[in-house]
Amino acid sequence: MTAIEVKGLTKNFRTFKKSPGFMGAVKGLFHRKYEQTTAVKGVNFSVEEGELVGFLGPNGAGKTTTLKMLAGLLYPSSGAASVLGFTPWKREDGYRRQFALLLGQKNQLWWDLPARESLELNAKIYSIPEEVFEKTVGDLTELLQVKDKLNIMVRELSLGERMKMELIAALLHQPRVLFLDEPTIGLDVISQKTVREFLRDYNATRKTTILLTSHYMADIQELCKRVIIIDHGTIFFDGQLSQVIDRFADFKLITIHVEGTTEVPAAAVEKYGEVVERGPGSVKLKVKRDRVIAACKGLLDELPVRDIDIEEVPVEEIIRRVFAGESQDLKPAEGAKS
Repeated sequence: MTAIEVKGLTKNFRTFKKSPGFMGAVKGLFHRKYEQTTAVKGVNFSVEEGELVGFLGPNGAGKTTTLKMLAGLLYPSSGAASVLGFTPWKREDGYRRQFALLLGQKNQLWWDLPARESLELNAKIYSIPEEVFEKTVGDLTELLQVKDKLNIMVRELSLGERMKMELIAALLHQPRVLFLDEPTIGLDVISQKTVREFLRDYNATRKTTILLTSHYMADIQELCKRVIIIDHGTIFFDGQLSQVIDRFADFKLITIHVEGTTEVPAAAVEKYGEVVERGPGSVKLKVKRDRVIAACKGLLDELPVRDIDIEEVPVEEIIRRVFAGESQDLKPAEGAKS
């Protein structure tokens, strides 16, 4: 069953262009000039119920604008969208009770109240029975390891603790669709890992449909099999994350460490791949995937190798190459899943 269906979704913003100087300000009182900016342009995609999809793009690509339209916070300039059979911007009560939007840089909890009181207020808004509220809060706080923080003022919580409470508030009414915009931004490594593990388990057990944006590629790599890449308001790719990796990372990185600290002769390694990093007694090579085994064998046979390491290209680098347009293989998507 399709949970989210987006067709030709477009959002234009009309902004006032002020002329410089005092006279420009005066002139603007009588004759204004406007500029039109297209934040989202003809976006098409669909998400099946229970899917966890990564929504990627650089700053200003149109990710947050798209999520806000799907949450009903913004009206589109044109196009259509259906979430759980509802048109989001009609803001019907039946829809508002079935989705949640969590913006990593926005607060929904009351700053000067204990987290529990904000959660209780949300429970009243959603008419959640007390016994259901207690069980849900108990389960979620235990999973996110913040059970002992419920009675602490929100302003006194650490950033990681606050974000976990925000996530609990978003899930309190057990939404069927969850829009997450940078849920781990600014968190330390341990908090990021806790949130990722929680989201993975929650999606697996509750079958909640999740659309996730993040600049931390570890989030995407650990949670999402499918990614939608958007740039300049247009969907650039829609398919499996592994496809992006295969097209933009047809090589692996091999690092060798030799006995001693002398520099490894360039002639001895360049025939196996491109040298990307050198150091005393070590060298890192970029080697085509189909040549990795042969390259390792040759290096071990010809050099006094004491250690060798083979690693995949970091996903961050792969996505950077996608945005930089370093390959012609990846064409703009038509909205269909590959």
